Amino acid sequence: MSDIRIAVIIGSTRPGRNGQAVAEWVLEQAQGRDGATYELVDLADFPLPHLDEPMPAAYGQYAGEHTQAWSEKVASYDGFVFVTPEYNHSISGVLKNALDYLYAEWNNKAAAFVGYGSLGGARAVEQLRAVASELQLAHVRQSLAFSVFTDFEQFTDFKPAEIHTQSAATMFDQLESWSVAMRSVRQPDLAGVAA
Repeated sequence: MSDIRIAVIIGSTRPGRNGQAVAEWVLEQAQGRDGATYELVDLADFPLPHLDEPMPAAYGQYAGEHTQAWSEKVASYDGFVFVTPEYNHSISGVLKNALDYLYAEWNNKAAAFVGYGSLGGARAVEQLRAVASELQLAHVRQSLAFSVFTDFEQFTDFKPAEIHTQSAATMFDQLESWSVAMRSVRQPDLAGVAA
């Protein structure tokens, strides 16, 4: 079993959110894979106020206990699956805030994206790719897009189409291989060592 650790981050804290069901489905699809261990990370468990750190995140000088706890959590992973809603053609404010709090903890790690919304969260995922690039997160090509019209019953009960299962497997394959590769960037002494 690999020691690669990947967080499945629920990018919404909204009451009645669909993101929890989507993230749990993603985690279920990842169970039993040999390439990495996947864990659910809920932003609701890390209540970060609107960015309140006096120093830019790139300095890594965190004043708040909430920031330090978030930093420790994010730093413990090699890769991330961001599960994002689409609000007004973008990602949720809480997810953007959580990303902005940190910098080095995201650097040279791998990321994949799972969107949901009226257009499968596609516009949110595109914006998330731009943010990830600035944070030096290497994002994989394969993503998942769940439509509230076809993958949810009555817009709330998550019933994904079967086609998403194979797409998820492809996404995990890409994410795991990139997570291993990026670890060798962060720790050059591990280059060539099998994960």
